[in-house]
Amino acid sequence: MRNPLLIDSIEAAVDHVLDTTPGDIVLGIPLGVGKPNPFVNALYRRIRANPARRLRIITALSLEKPVGKSELERHFLTPLVERVFEDYPDLEYVKDLRGGGLPANIEVCEVFMKTGDYLGNEVAQQSYMSTNYTHIARDMVSQGMNVMAQAVASQKDESGLRISLSSNPDVVMEVMEMFRASGKKFTAVGVINQRMPFMPNTAEVKPGFFDILVTDPAGTHAVFAPPNNKVGMADYAIGLHASSLVTDGGTLQIGIGSLGDAIGQALIVRDRHSNDYRRILESLCPDGLAGRDLGRFDKGLYGCSEMFVNGFLKLIEAGIIRREVFNDVVLQQLLNRGTISDETVTPQTLRALLDSGRVRAPICAEDLAFLQRFGVLRSNVTLDGEQLDIDGQRCSSNLHEEQAFDFVCQHMLGSRLQGGIFMTGGFFLGPRDFYEHLRAMPAHELAKIDMTRIDFINQLYGQEDLKRAQRRNARFMNTTMIVTLLGAAASDALESGQVVSGVGGQYNFVAMSHALHDARLIMMLRSTHENKDGLKSSIVWNYGHVTIPRHLRDVIITEYGVAELRGQPDSEVIKRLIAVADSRFQDDLVKQAKAHGKLDAHYQVPERYRNNLPQALEEKLHPWAQAGLLPDFPFGTDLTAEELHIVRALKKLKHATEHPTELLSLAFKSFWGGKDMPKAYQERLGLADAHSFRDTVVRRLLAGNL
Repeated sequence: MRNPLLIDSIEAAVDHVLDTTPGDIVLGIPLGVGKPNPFVNALYRRIRANPARRLRIITALSLEKPVGKSELERHFLTPLVERVFEDYPDLEYVKDLRGGGLPANIEVCEVFMKTGDYLGNEVAQQSYMSTNYTHIARDMVSQGMNVMAQAVASQKDESGLRISLSSNPDVVMEVMEMFRASGKKFTAVGVINQRMPFMPNTAEVKPGFFDILVTDPAGTHAVFAPPNNKVGMADYAIGLHASSLVTDGGTLQIGIGSLGDAIGQALIVRDRHSNDYRRILESLCPDGLAGRDLGRFDKGLYGCSEMFVNGFLKLIEAGIIRREVFNDVVLQQLLNRGTISDETVTPQTLRALLDSGRVRAPICAEDLAFLQRFGVLRSNVTLDGEQLDIDGQRCSSNLHEEQAFDFVCQHMLGSRLQGGIFMTGGFFLGPRDFYEHLRAMPAHELAKIDMTRIDFINQLYGQEDLKRAQRRNARFMNTTMIVTLLGAAASDALESGQVVSGVGGQYNFVAMSHALHDARLIMMLRSTHENKDGLKSSIVWNYGHVTIPRHLRDVIITEYGVAELRGQPDSEVIKRLIAVADSRFQDDLVKQAKAHGKLDAHYQVPERYRNNLPQALEEKLHPWAQAGLLPDFPFGTDLTAEELHIVRALKKLKHATEHPTELLSLAFKSFWGGKDMPKAYQERLGLADAHSFRDTVVRRLLAGNL
């Protein structure tokens, strides 16, 4: 592989791209934290100032530091953002897209948006491109992309400069293969960010993978690090239900946010506090615990998820994510069957490989390389003709001979299988300590995490036998917004067509869950949501947009239980979904289903499902929260105790302003309670010198909440 052009200045790299790429520039940049923000901003500024050139950016999940919508929120957020996000540079195209608009010669096309951030933004909505994650590389290329830029990690050792794609080997490898096979002109730019964790395995590439490597220190900055969300009781209930469907020795996919953290904590409680875990589940399951998995994780789990999130890291640290998979079909199948009992190398390990035909006798060079690659034989074993040698001791390479086999087992066996992976991911995103842990993780542990291509993770095509062997008893857990009574799910957009986020990899995992005989698709949603019209059920009769069609329905979980829908007739699907719906909406759902001829006219909701209410759920789980098993922030928080206190008050005030009765009650409590805000809180929120009537009212209302 050729050497890249090393450029020590971002501006000089932009000059080179502009000089060597005639006409329009179509720039592809990874989703999430893999964007080289300083380079992108420099290129954006140069083309914005030159109407003769045009720029089209194709990307996903453009992240921006939080910005308060009110003066009160801005006062609160400013010191928090400075502390948590440090010197992370916002993307200037995001600022313009949210603000005054993009210049006429620049377009931004996203395939996945930060959830809810672009509702009502006409430019962003019109430029959105709906596609599956596994099709993004193809669609980038079809849009005429001629420049790809990515943030990379680097290390130097005796071999020279080492480069890692770090968070995002997900799409770029496939893009590069397509372009280089086509012979079309294309420039790949890697920008070194020393704060990016150096991930080994598939993510490590030769420097010549890129045409240009930018070594400018200005490319180094903090990695975007959203703080952990609070996990509420509804999320914990969903996570507890979901955790009881996970099989020991199986495969796990989860996502980011409070639901992902809830699942992670629930799995830890199940493993470490099994008796308490059972008691919690008994209180949540009106139909009992038949069919639930409640035991410890004696074999451990394998993590296989497009998104490697903080919850996975906590499960690794807890020893739950530890089931290793190996990049060889026969070896993996032997492990699955128990023919090879575990990762410890024994004579049976070698015997099983011989009996299966994976290793021939006499052993050839290819066989020896295989055995050493996976640690079955020691690295200092050599092959000399038909003799195996270790430190001058020799035996026949024909291991069907009993004497040779015994000699090898006595002198040449390794101690443990090598090259195992217990976490496979496509990109990562997490709080500050997530990145710190990755940067500090010992090399032998980091080697068990493989950041790799999304076309490997999200589908079975290509190396299908290997993937099937690795992904046994898979539980693919996804979130959705709306589920219809017939089992369809809307996860990415509203029925108006306004895009909330994007399809991402959800459909990929749905399809894979049905293609793997022992896998399950678990779609999770909160039973209700609030909008401008008040409280609404998230389970509805019908919805004007569908992400996952009803013929792919499987398991639906709300805070009130698990609805097993796979292979069920429509009437049973409806009954099971109503059983996990909020009880305030059950009668109306029954009425609509009957009106459409999909439910027997005499059907009534069983009494045991009639108490699906937030207060009842709170009563069941509050004691366990008090006992420390279900904490607000199971994996920690970047917010101080004072900030958490203020956040709770701000949320209550915001909610009250949308509900007049609640606001009246709050006002009475605040103005007649005689309390004022602590001085430190007044200063934090810019209310210490409140002179206007508005500021005085806000200060008193917040004091009542605090």
